[in-house]
Amino acid sequence: MKASKFTDAQKAFIIKQAEDGTPVAEVCRKAGISLATFFSWKKKYAGLMPSVMNRLREFKQENAQLKKIVVDLALDKEMLQDIIKRKL
Repeated sequence: MKASKFTDAQKAFIIKQAEDGTPVAEVCRKAGISLATFFSWKKKYAGLMPSVMNRLREFKQENAQLKKIVVDLALDKEMLQDIIKRKL
């Protein structure tokens, strides 16, 4: 997935502009983003400060790592159970 060229602070500022009454189309035009991008950011980050957005990203990355570990352990368990069954 392509990394965003916008920082969390910039995303928060863009969303805040629209919440303050600036038309969404104008905000998107100035920022150089599509309406779809704006609304997906708004859905994810509305009301969040940049520091909270950073923590959210870190939690998502940690969660992905933990899920990978669980999958690896489940595969190891399954392999070990197969070995035990073959020996019996």
